[in-house]
Amino acid sequence: MSTPRVLSGVQPTGSLHLGNWLGAIRNWVDLQQSHDTFFCVVDLHAVTVPHDPAQLAADTRSTAALYLACGIDPNQSTVFVQSQVSAHAELGWLLNCVTPLNWLERMIQFKEKALKQGDNVSVGLLDYPVLMAADILLYDADLVPVGEDQKQHLELARDIAQQRINSRFGSDEQPVLKVPKPMILKDGARVMSLTDGTAKMSKSDPNESSRINLLDPPELITKKIKRAKTDPQMGLEFDNSERPEADNLLGLYALLSGAGREAAASECAGMGWGKFKPLLAETVVEALRPVQERYQSIQADPAELDRVLAAGRDRAATVANTTLERVKASMGFLPGTARS
Repeated sequence: MSTPRVLSGVQPTGSLHLGNWLGAIRNWVDLQQSHDTFFCVVDLHAVTVPHDPAQLAADTRSTAALYLACGIDPNQSTVFVQSQVSAHAELGWLLNCVTPLNWLERMIQFKEKALKQGDNVSVGLLDYPVLMAADILLYDADLVPVGEDQKQHLELARDIAQQRINSRFGSDEQPVLKVPKPMILKDGARVMSLTDGTAKMSKSDPNESSRINLLDPPELITKKIKRAKTDPQMGLEFDNSERPEADNLLGLYALLSGAGREAAASECAGMGWGKFKPLLAETVVEALRPVQERYQSIQADPAELDRVLAAGRDRAATVANTTLERVKASMGFLPGTARS
């Protein structure tokens, strides 16, 4: 039996934060041991909103370096930048031509972001779930790690593959595209804002105090945790819907200390916020210290980072172009030589 393949990625917009690490990247590291893993920096998705070109380039490199600093091993995983594999954009166009417009208009995230952007909404913002489908389907992924907020996009990719490509251009015996399954990672999959325990920690939140970035210095981490929203009750606990901040901060401590939920809940059951917050700050600082040290080492050798990304690009392109040519042939295009 072949090793199951997993694909995932993060946009290089803003700094990666604890939610990205605990909800996604830390789990990717574990998956390397048992799966054929592909991890990309999805920079094409970052230009669906106005952006600064120099900042995009810097953030793309920084995100790739953080992948490695968090434990993604390029000897075990394929690490690459999305825009360096042209098959993503080409398959995205082909899928555009078979995807109904009303499928995209019902996407919850598009509706939410369109409300914020008003007249500045780009076609790319509406269409990026199709590009996301291309990202996934190009690599014959068996599984895609997704949070609850991304399940709708994976379902779109599955629908496009099955209903719009396989049913039209393939057969039950010989499908054109593999239909991936979701991999819902429960533990730490949803880290909430420091300023609102009911909202997910997000790079797009304009309030910097709402998140702890992986590269925040110790003094800033301590400051953010000191200012984190709390409640007047004594003691911390899980699963009390009236205390979302307590649940979130205690959850961070349980994960980052390695104590686990049961031990953390017992340790902090009678603890006041004045004692807990310094404990949490120290725990976060120590958990991020090795990541930050590895990151600085990687950024100090840009040639090595370029080598890793070039090797990842070449392997990714080999797999992606094979899928792209299969799709093109099934749709009636003349054969040609795909480029990376």
